[in-house]
Amino acid sequence: MAMEAQDIEALIRAAFPHAKITITDLAGDGNHYAAEVIDESFRGQNRVQQQRAVYAALQGKMDGPQGALHALALTTKAPE
Repeated sequence: MAMEAQDIEALIRAAFPHAKITITDLAGDGNHYAAEVIDESFRGQNRVQQQRAVYAALQGKMDGPQGALHALALTTKAPE
């Protein structure tokens, strides 16, 4: 089951309403994406904490072999 880029962005946007979010479809198959999320709430957090917060926003869409999203290369940071 594939996901659309706008569906991924909507899930992330719900958790980070003021973030700059860029979703890139890496393979054109709806299963391999890259996401860059820039949000002030990441300031003071290490990258693991930032990425855990984003993965939590995906509400299990990447969980297990039946997950709707197979791969998400994630870049997170606070605004400069």
